Amino acid sequence: MKKVIYTENAPEPIGPYSQAIHSGNTLYVSGQIAINPETGELVTGDIREETKMVMRNLKAVLSQADMDLSNVVKCSIFIADMGQFTDINEVYGGYFINNYPARETVEVSCLPKNVNVEISAIAIK
Repeated sequence: MKKVIYTENAPEPIGPYSQAIHSGNTLYVSGQIAINPETGELVTGDIREETKMVMRNLKAVLSQADMDLSNVVKCSIFIADMGQFTDINEVYGGYFINNYPARETVEVSCLPKNVNVEISAIAIK
């Protein structure tokens, strides 16, 4: 069984996809970028603030499925500039207490809306 997860506390999808899909005990969260859901504006200019907005959006989607970051087992991080890895990694790491999820970080040539970071996740209950 597949259930679409949607919250107004995260950005509207900018294409034909859902914020997340809940199937069985697994939640698949689509890549989140730094769009402020209250204003619809991108948070850019400071990679640390951009990453914080991404993580807030990720948390909002998890919350809608009655989960939180402790449920996350895997993240994929896409970044436009590997030179920003240290700042992104420090912010990201601050959202997890221990038992960090598995993850990969990949530099890509371009992300939606020309953002600097996008993070997707898989969580289980």
